[in-house]
Amino acid sequence: MARPFKQQRDPQRPVRRPTTNFTPIAVDPDAPAAPTQRLHKLLALAGLGSRRDMEELIASGRVTVNGKIAEVGAGVTEHDVVRLDSRPLRLPFEPELPQVLIYHKPEGEIVSQDDPEGRASVFDKLPKVKHGKWIAIGRLDMNTSGLLIFTTSGELANRFMHPRYEVEREYAVRIFGELTEGQIAQLKEGIELEDGPANFDSIIPQGGEGANHWYQVILREGRNREVRRLFEAFQLPVSRLMRVRFGPVNLPPRVKRGKMLKLEQKEVVGLLEWADLPVPKAPLRQLTQREKLKSTAVFTPKVRKQRVSALDRPPRDAAEGEAKGYRGKPDSARGTATKKPAPRKPAANRRVRQTSDLNAPQMQKKSDRNRGRG
Repeated sequence: MARPFKQQRDPQRPVRRPTTNFTPIAVDPDAPAAPTQRLHKLLALAGLGSRRDMEELIASGRVTVNGKIAEVGAGVTEHDVVRLDSRPLRLPFEPELPQVLIYHKPEGEIVSQDDPEGRASVFDKLPKVKHGKWIAIGRLDMNTSGLLIFTTSGELANRFMHPRYEVEREYAVRIFGELTEGQIAQLKEGIELEDGPANFDSIIPQGGEGANHWYQVILREGRNREVRRLFEAFQLPVSRLMRVRFGPVNLPPRVKRGKMLKLEQKEVVGLLEWADLPVPKAPLRQLTQREKLKSTAVFTPKVRKQRVSALDRPPRDAAEGEAKGYRGKPDSARGTATKKPAPRKPAANRRVRQTSDLNAPQMQKKSDRNRGRG
């Protein structure tokens, strides 16, 4: 059967569109208003930078809410459309279970994201997170090793670090010399430092060899180089300092120096309950067998490029990019001339392989034909 020709549509004929009759949704005037959250807080939780940076970003006029320039301190709901440089953003309105990471810091690394000297930083090795950013719970100086905790929850980090909570820090200290009973009692009672009185809650001798002796000390504050200054007050220099516990978190023996371990979801829930923080109501995500093995495995971090705050990124100007001809290209390609690959030069005196170069097939030996026969 022949296929009929397709009828051509008359261009002059008007297009018939289906009629629709939408029923407007009735709005209850007595319904409670949708809960609002601070815009700068949501931007910080989305991993665009710190809250202070987000306040400066909003003040610069680059953030809009429903087409209007946002103001500092404005509240938004999940129904509002938030854009950064005309790019829509996905903001985390529902609280998620934070991530907690344990790192055995070695000597020679600083706990800072901005170092003008360009020294090795612990933040260079942290894995990427989709929403939020890593916050270091407490600090260790460059010559101190041991337990360092990272989390994506600012409330949890504040619960660990704020002085009013008096969370215990436990250290293993090796000094050059030995404390007397009177010096140990004086360190427990407290001595006067440059920034005020300080003391150890507990100090227990752990033995030693020769002139070096180990001590286990516990204190409830984290001032700059406080442990070292307490021992140096008795002319006893600290030759090695290692943090082994911070609050309820101990440094596992299997996490060797320079290694990392991510806490499981149940352990994170336990930390939130210890800190009296609300636990997300959403059920815990079911992990596959591979994810379970990966989550409990100790891994070696790799140095990566740190995420830049949205405040430090230049505004996106599509018109300027099109005019310069680098739309869609990375920043590294902007402002640089595109180099074409040099043409390949033909090889001089190139010889084509001939048939005579192939080895002639050899005849099979009689011993090979009979090999393997009974």
